[in-house]
Amino acid sequence: MSIRVQALRFALVGLASNAVLYILYLTLTATGVGHKSAMSLVYAIGVAQTFLFNKRWTFDHSGRHASALMRYLSVYAGGYVANLLVLAWLVDDLGCPHQVVQGAMIIVLAGVFFLLQKFWVFKP
Repeated sequence: MSIRVQALRFALVGLASNAVLYILYLTLTATGVGHKSAMSLVYAIGVAQTFLFNKRWTFDHSGRHASALMRYLSVYAGGYVANLLVLAWLVDDLGCPHQVVQGAMIIVLAGVFFLLQKFWVFKP
């Protein structure tokens, strides 16, 4: 399968997942949940739901499930730390609007996650 097809599939999974999760994030923060707590919750939900879609549909990976899952969790753990640090810095320290920062982080991390999944997590 070509990288174009994989990128398109990854984008479709990501857009659907992140649209729902971003709405959940905004809802949680609007009801008084802190921005870092809300991000943590929706992040965990997103990781859990996208693993199987990306393994089976996006990358058509037939390798060992457990190995791929460990690599996947490693990638997303690193992404979580990066997301949390950026929120703390840009929102807490510099006063940027959390809605904009979190929206931008979704886009930035998506590109990084695609490359890491293509070439490491679900490598042929």
